[in-house]
Parts: sequence; C-alpha cells; structure tokens
Amino acid sequence: MATFRFEKLSARQNLVFTWWRREDFKNLDGIICDGSIRSGKTLPMAVSFILWAFDTFDGEAFGLCGKTVGAFRRNVLKKYIKPILPSLGYEISERMNENALVIRHAGRSNTFYIFGGRDERAQDSVQGATLAGALFDEVALMPESFVNQVLARCSVAGSKFWFNCNPEYPAHWFRQEWILRYKEKNILYLHFTMDDNLSLSKDVRERYKRLYTGVFYKRFILGLWTAATGVIYQQIADDTEHYLIDDLPQIWHCTIGVDFGGTKSAHAFVCTGFTAGYKNIVVLDEYYHDNVKEGRLSPAQLEQAFVEFVTRVRSKYRIVGIYADSAEQTLIEGLQMALIRARIPIEVHNAQKRPINERIAFYNSIISQDRFRINRKCKAVISALQEAVYADKNDERLDNGTTNIDSLDALEYSTERMQDAILQVV
Repeated sequence: MATFRFEKLSARQNLVFTWWRREDFKNLDGIICDGSIRSGKTLPMAVSFILWAFDTFDGEAFGLCGKTVGAFRRNVLKKYIKPILPSLGYEISERMNENALVIRHAGRSNTFYIFGGRDERAQDSVQGATLAGALFDEVALMPESFVNQVLARCSVAGSKFWFNCNPEYPAHWFRQEWILRYKEKNILYLHFTMDDNLSLSKDVRERYKRLYTGVFYKRFILGLWTAATGVIYQQIADDTEHYLIDDLPQIWHCTIGVDFGGTKSAHAFVCTGFTAGYKNIVVLDEYYHDNVKEGRLSPAQLEQAFVEFVTRVRSKYRIVGIYADSAEQTLIEGLQMALIRARIPIEVHNAQKRPINERIAFYNSIISQDRFRINRKCKAVISALQEAVYADKNDERLDNGTTNIDSLDALEYSTERMQDAILQVV
C-alpha cells in the first residue's frame, strides 16, 4: 500500500506530530492547539492522536470527541482519519452500533469511541468508559461538564488529552481553565494562524479573510479570544440601503422559519429564498404580530395567520421546508393540523436551534460576502438586523424586550439547516 506523504509542514504542525517523543515535552499530560480557521490544526491533531495511541498502547480504548457524533465523522473521520491512516498501514473497521472504530497496526489493536458533546446531557454517554486518552475537536463548542466527564474516564496510566479549537469570547470556560493555566495543567499550548498552513495559497487566504468582519474576523482569521460588543450586524446598520431590494431575483426554492411569541414578545414568520446553488440568500416575505402592542392571538388566530402566510408564499415560490421553534410542540402540532385542513402538503419540522453565535457568525459571513438581500417590504426583519446588539457578557445577544429577537430567530431557523452548504459556496 502506498504511503501517504506529508509535505510543507510548518514548525507547529511538525511539533504536533512529534511532541510526545521529544525529551522536553514527552512528560506533559496533553496538548492544546487553538487559533484561526484554516490554520492547519485539525489534520495533525487527528492523525497524530492515533499515531501516539499506537506508539504507547495496545488493547486500550480512547475517546474521539466532537460537538456531535455526526460533526466528528464529517469533519475529522471522513476528511482525515479514513483517507490518511490506511496509507500509513493502519487497518480501520467500524462498529456502527457502538460508534466505535477498531484500528489495527503492526500487531496492535485499539478501539476508538466517538462521542458527541452538544449539551449537558452528553456527559451521560461517557459514563462507565475507561479510556487511555481523548481527542477533543472544537472543544470550545462543548459544555465543560461533558469535557470533565471524558477527562475523568481517562484513568489508564500514561493517558493524555488533545484539545483543538477556534477562539470564542475571553471569559469562555476553556480559555479560563485550560489555556490561561496550561503550564499549571502540564499541557503543551500551540497557537496557530493561517501562516502555519503552508498548503494555502495567497489567493485562498485572501478569500477566507473576506468571509468575516468584526469580532468573527478577529476570532476566525486572526485567531484571537475577543469579546463581542456593540452592534451585531454593523454593515447592515451602517448601510441598510445597500441590502434592500425591490425587484426580487429568480428564486430556486425557499424555506420558512417560525418563532412563537409569549405575552411580552411577538409571533414571527420569515420566508427566506435561495438563488441557484445557494449563491445568494434573500428575505422574501414576513409576518410579525407584536403581542404587547396588538394583543395576544388565540391558537386558532395564529393558525389562520400561518395558513394565510404559507398560501401567499406558496403562490410565488417552491417551499422546501418549514422550521419552527422546537420549544413549542403544542403550537407546532396546531400549525401542522391547520395546513392539513387547508390541504397544503408541507410538513412543519422542529428548528435545529443551533447555538445563537453559530447563527450570528453565519449571517455575518454571508453579509460580508455580499450574498444577502432583503425585500424592502420586510420591515420587521430590517429593523431586527439594524438593532441587534450584544449583551455585556459571554457573547450573548441582548434579549430584554428592547429589540426584535423574534424575527431574528425565525430568520435563523429558516437557514440553519443549510448553513454549511451555503458557506461552502464562495
């Protein structure tokens, strides 16, 4: 079998591949790699974790941790581990029912369990495991309780921890507990920038720099743990007119996002359209009912308003999905039954409800790329984007009733399932 050859490794990448063998680092308990996107962290971390495991152990179990099992499979297993390790003489077999990999090399065999760390409940999946080490990909997106549970299971003598992430806000638990205390934790800390990824051409680097502005440029491009303050969508706030259109483009298909309002908020429906190949994203239509100013709607009134909105959108565009706030299952069931009674064959799905900052980063990116437009008639969405600001701490979006969060949520629900596909179009 042909051997995979790594070329153009930077000094930091090379250190990731060799640190546990070097006299000055081999007694450390782990490694942290943080920094900008596309800086070449993930490949050496993923592959060298396996190399270290086989250098050190035989017949042990290890943890492979991502934000979700699916994310780890897509971003690490499929891109790096499966293509590269077989070319180095490693044999990989999967036990899908256990989310496990059995890897064999040079007479040794070790098992690697894939864990997802989306929320606090994720720690339950790790209980009972005995591990000889763990790799955390995008650790800053995981709750501290999950990470601590995995670390507690690393009880085999000689076990080590491998952490990889992009920066978040300065008060983030991982920065406070691990990066600022890496010496105390007996950890090797390496900070990466795009200059560490020697395979990137100058044109590609410049393209990535165009993807983000503001706080996300500082984090994703400069690799800084920077606080988010002030206006969230600065470009829209500064030059709203640039993003408004009267003549709508040819729409490939559209989706609808639904957010339900309480006594002090609003019901919001937002229809978002996509041009061919997800090239551009356009807010096509909206519904907004302020429960404070206009009075609360009964469930029947809400259902009628929803059917009328869907009917209006459907008369112009092809709807491929409706995504509603999953916290309100009774209201979702009511909307679904209303569509059935109206003989509209479209299913109402639960919104994914990705972390708010992921959704904010997505919209900042497509705005920065000039791929986002809003129908001038969508006044609620326009004002919501103009007025959105950060709260004073921990990267939170201000949600105290002074700004229109409901239209933002509905807008984000309409696109969050396609975020990754949309961002790949550059």
